[in-house]
Amino acid sequence: MKSNLLNFFFLFLLTFQIQAQELLPFVENYNKSNYEGDNQIWSVAQGNDNAMYFANNHYLVRYNGVVWEKYTLPNKTIIRSIMVDGDKVYSGSYKEFGYWYREAGKMKYVSISKNRKVFDENENEEVWKIFKLNDLIYFQSFNQIFVYNGKSIKKTKLPFLISYCFVVNNQLLVASVEHGVFVVNGNKLNPVKGWGALKNNVIHAIEKHRNKIYIFTHKKGIFIEDKGHLTAWDNPLNEVLKNANINVARFLKSNKLIIGTAGEGVYMFDFNDNSFKNINRKNVLMNNSILSIGLDKEDDLWLGLDNGIAHIEVTSPVSIFYDNSGVLGSVYSVVNVNKEYLMASNHGIFKYADKKLSLIPNSQGQGWNISKVNHKYFIGHNEGTFLYENGQFSKVNMINGGWNLTKSSIDNSYFQATYSGVVVYKDINNLEQKVVLKGLRKPIKYVAQNRKNEVWAADNYRGLYRILYNDNYETQKVENVTQHSKIENDFGVKIFEFRNEILFLINKTWYTYNSIANQLEKNDLFNSNFNNISDVAAIDENHFILLQDGLLYHIYANGNKFIWNSIQEKYYKGKIINDNLNVFKNNNNYLLNLDDGFISFQLKDINKQKLDLKVEVFNDENLIENNSSINYNSELRINVISGLFGAAKPNLFYKINNENNFRSIKDGLIVLNNLNSGSHSIEIFNHDGLSYSKISSFDFIVAKPWYFSFWMLLFYLSFIAGILYIYYRWNKMRYLQKLELREEELRHQKEILEMELKAENDLNSQEYQKHILELELQTKSSEVAGKSLSIAKQSEMIEKIQGILDSETDFNKLKSEIKKAIKINAVNKHEWETFENNLNQIHNEFVTNLSQKYPNLTSKDIKLCIYLKMNLSSKEIAPLMNISFRGVELHRYRLRKKLNLVQDENLSNFLLNL
Repeated sequence: MKSNLLNFFFLFLLTFQIQAQELLPFVENYNKSNYEGDNQIWSVAQGNDNAMYFANNHYLVRYNGVVWEKYTLPNKTIIRSIMVDGDKVYSGSYKEFGYWYREAGKMKYVSISKNRKVFDENENEEVWKIFKLNDLIYFQSFNQIFVYNGKSIKKTKLPFLISYCFVVNNQLLVASVEHGVFVVNGNKLNPVKGWGALKNNVIHAIEKHRNKIYIFTHKKGIFIEDKGHLTAWDNPLNEVLKNANINVARFLKSNKLIIGTAGEGVYMFDFNDNSFKNINRKNVLMNNSILSIGLDKEDDLWLGLDNGIAHIEVTSPVSIFYDNSGVLGSVYSVVNVNKEYLMASNHGIFKYADKKLSLIPNSQGQGWNISKVNHKYFIGHNEGTFLYENGQFSKVNMINGGWNLTKSSIDNSYFQATYSGVVVYKDINNLEQKVVLKGLRKPIKYVAQNRKNEVWAADNYRGLYRILYNDNYETQKVENVTQHSKIENDFGVKIFEFRNEILFLINKTWYTYNSIANQLEKNDLFNSNFNNISDVAAIDENHFILLQDGLLYHIYANGNKFIWNSIQEKYYKGKIINDNLNVFKNNNNYLLNLDDGFISFQLKDINKQKLDLKVEVFNDENLIENNSSINYNSELRINVISGLFGAAKPNLFYKINNENNFRSIKDGLIVLNNLNSGSHSIEIFNHDGLSYSKISSFDFIVAKPWYFSFWMLLFYLSFIAGILYIYYRWNKMRYLQKLELREEELRHQKEILEMELKAENDLNSQEYQKHILELELQTKSSEVAGKSLSIAKQSEMIEKIQGILDSETDFNKLKSEIKKAIKINAVNKHEWETFENNLNQIHNEFVTNLSQKYPNLTSKDIKLCIYLKMNLSSKEIAPLMNISFRGVELHRYRLRKKLNLVQDENLSNFLLNL
């Protein structure tokens, strides 16, 4: 009992916490870090150039949808008010007013009040409002009105303190703080009849709407003047506004009233259904104090806050359901049930109705998917499958984790992917007839069927399975198709059904199954049209949604053509739940889940409107014209300004130098760096969903780098020429030095060679002389030896004979003894051989040369040649060879023939020169 009370108390608190949540228009908040200005935004206006202008204390802030600019007055005073008239932006400040105009991409200021003595020295006037009436410009402070006709200024001092002036029915109304509202007639102030109830009220706005005049007071709400009668606005909202303190109000063409308050944000009242929305800090607004309201040409709101700027797309087909409390959690699926919304989140199943968000009892936990089947809503949940029908919530089964519910394309059965496999509902009207396919006990994320007895199942982590079963739903075969097809990266496989064909998105590549080859094959149609896709969600037969490069696109398949509708990133940036993209379609309205709620949007048709596109190109913060030249390695910033800030903002792309691919223009800005020198061309295209159309272009020239300029090239050439000249001179000098050194070296070499030749000749001459002397010495030695031998023998023989003559007296005996002595003293054979050996050793070289040249010479011929070389006569040779003189002559004759000597050639000289 105690537990039930606690649960009830929890649900009560939960419902109380989130009852204020509602669908709101999309809001963009800009703080000081965006526009780099001050806190308060006192006035907002859109210029004729489509840029938004803001009076931001010390700055005039300009925003063209691409870049923020800020400017200060020459006297640095606070800017309180602005008003646009033509190409001029008038501004009012402390003791100063004038106008701004744009030139060369910058805002320039011209003072109107300066040097005109408009303000008295003792007055501290600030211009809080500027307006135009009958071609005159009015500058209003709390005490005076200054009227400017283009040339002169007329000053009117008011007799009392006023809040603001207003133009109604072409009349000027002045709202005093204490005395009510007055109408200006010439130089007179006449009180407005019947408006006495407005005395002692600070009036912040007077607007006419549908023949009624609405007066907005600061603390007493709204009054209406209708046919001369002034009454308080009879609406419950009026009581709320009295406590909220009205600061500013504005009517829209869509029959809506916008009221900015001092402490409760902005109220948007719709006269069509008498409903209102309150946008404040509790839901999406950045600040609750609204100081000013402006409209753009799309009829969307720009709020000047006490701290920042807010852009509210009141005319956008996009509505946002926010949950800043964190109670709802991340929404994984959302559907529209009549005027209610049903959401499956990670905190449970929630219902939003009558501006209240409530948790359905007993639905806590992870909700995955809501599928509409006829008038029933099947909810896949962490703890099973639930059914929501006619406001009743019930549990269908206990099978955990119903990720997806898919209808078979061949019969009326439904397949559900769960934590533990695939569940088959044979009859969706009889939920008891369900079967769990056996043989596949693993988490299955996606399931589909387009053939009888065959189911495709994608694992929650990796792998794609083809399941074959019989008519009794008994599994016959489970095949891992990605492994069989040799697909390595098969994580996060997605199954996508398109016109009764099943496609598989695996690692950003599209596949279909070839039943003949029994493997996956790449699908040419989808791969050529949809590349780099990370997620896909089917809507119906001809519609689906894609996530490409972090951007969402709605695709409409018209025959064989695919029409793209871009969903602007600002609506879902950072809020997409990866791998859990779900879209629910109700007529022409689409619901997309986000991690803190959901967005509701309608898709526009093909965008064929003509764009008033403006291209501003800046180089080093200077605006440049078409065909301008920029410095090398300088940054080029191209602002592509459409003048649209809301849902109508076009999808712009660009090409540089006629490249093949289109590049998306993010936030209207193209930044180019590191461009090559030469001519370049930028072409801007609008994508209407079906084709690209060129809408603008810009040509420019990147100058050559300074080091490739004409003068630098001339310098390089001069420098190179100088280097070459110096090198030439230096080389020539070295060459001449080398020539001199070479000549000197040659001269020295010549002298050395001459000295060497002379020394060699002298040495050769000396050696020759030595050789001649040696030969002569040998010859003389031979001669001396021979003659010495001969003289010795003769002396010995003479002495012997002398002795015989002295001792012998008998003549016969003497004769016999003398003969005997002669014979004894003759050279014996041994002595002769010794003589010849010595002779051959002395003339060994001569004998060798002679034998080599004339091998037919005998030893006796060689002996004769030696004696002839020794210059011995034939008489001297005869006893040495033991032959007669005649025999020596004959031998000489024969030797000449063997030596092939001519008749005139001397034999002895020949042998000496040999």
